[in-house]
Amino acid sequence: MTKETKHNPSILENNGLPEFERDYFCDARPEQSRPLAKYIEKFLNWARANSLWLLGFGTGCGAVELRPLMTARYDMYRYGIAPRPTPRQSSVFIIGGYASVKTTKRIIRSYEQMQQPKFVIALGSCPINGGMYWDSYNTINRIDHYIPVDVYIAGCMPRPESIIAGFDLLKKLIKEGQAEGANKYIENLDWYKANQKKIIKDWNMPDYNW
Repeated sequence: MTKETKHNPSILENNGLPEFERDYFCDARPEQSRPLAKYIEKFLNWARANSLWLLGFGTGCGAVELRPLMTARYDMYRYGIAPRPTPRQSSVFIIGGYASVKTTKRIIRSYEQMQQPKFVIALGSCPINGGMYWDSYNTINRIDHYIPVDVYIAGCMPRPESIIAGFDLLKKLIKEGQAEGANKYIENLDWYKANQKKIIKDWNMPDYNW
């Protein structure tokens, strides 16, 4: 840690990186998104709610229930939901299945690479409370201690109808301007980082993955 970083709270330490790599990564802290004028923000929230680009992070059986959503019977495209291949293109991050410590590191990195506004859905019992792995030495019990969650869809595993209901709730929250998980993450960044680094021992990435 340099003297400048120690006395400047707007700069991230990036202590997990070797000294020679720190110049390759941004050390600025992320800033919260501020709403625009009332009716402009209301229109933007309407557009965001009806154009949800999904990044599915299936770590186990949770990924299975996402596939039927793409079939003719449920047809998620009519709800304005479309899958995307990378975090940079996505606005909704859905965590389906148990999250091991090793996987959580990738979840954090993917979440931070998403552009704001971004939203998170915890799908199934495992990411919500650990599920059947609640006492495992290598899985986490609550994903919302490491990244913010906007909507919880309980079950083991939830049926496609439950997932669609979860998306409907997320749309409602977005339109009302209440899906503020991304801003909450930035506001409480030090708390989230302390939780993340407590379980991830090989922290060899920036403190914020731009």
